Amino acid sequence: MPHPLRIPPKPAAEQDDQDRELLAQAGGEAAFATNIFATLVRHPGLFRKWLPFGGKLLVGKLPARDRELLILRTGHNCDADYEWHQHVLIARRSGVSDEEIARVRDGADAPGWDPFDATLLRAADELHGTSTLTDATWAALAERYDERQLIELPMLVGHYHLVAYALNSLGVQVEGGAAGPS
Repeated sequence: MPHPLRIPPKPAAEQDDQDRELLAQAGGEAAFATNIFATLVRHPGLFRKWLPFGGKLLVGKLPARDRELLILRTGHNCDADYEWHQHVLIARRSGVSDEEIARVRDGADAPGWDPFDATLLRAADELHGTSTLTDATWAALAERYDERQLIELPMLVGHYHLVAYALNSLGVQVEGGAAGPS
């Protein structure tokens, strides 16, 4: 369900040089996710510090497909329409099929998941529900991931919780007026 708009994106006509510089740093992502960036630029100091961290997670050590499954499940768990819609686009470019994207909502126990994909969804659910990973999930992740990836995974899920909390609370709307999950 879309959340009510509370802080609108800053219109281009109201943006100053600092705003435009910060939005330019968002690069290509800003081209299709304009509302999040144009909203967060209203707090330039915070935006300036947040952008590199979020950007690093988008090109971090986790495989892109794995990253997007984790983000989509987090967006679903947090009822974050904006996060979901934007990452459906990125997930498709990262090799996640439309069938898999739809199945993310059904979780790790839905039929058809590769065992490691199910582990990723379970990891997102465990972090969402208990703020930690079970030993079994950790062991399954450690069979494939190195130390850096194991550090990055909970940071990624935690970061997208932060993003979901902000998006939902501020009421950032999906571009083009799209509503509900895709």
